[in-house]
Amino acid sequence: MQLDLEPGDFVINPKNKQWGIGQIQSVIKNKITVNFQNHGKQVLDANFVDLEKVKKNEY
Repeated sequence: MQLDLEPGDFVINPKNKQWGIGQIQSVIKNKITVNFQNHGKQVLDANFVDLEKVKKNEY
């Protein structure tokens, strides 16, 4: 589980890079809601998806 992620952070899903950069909307236990540029809002299970934080100079 990724405890270092919080609402407002920008991330990518390495398994679905075509989704584009996403912004975390909420983190509730192991459920992370992310709004992706190219794929809309997704609710992801942190136990199965390793999101990568995007540094500010990368978006």
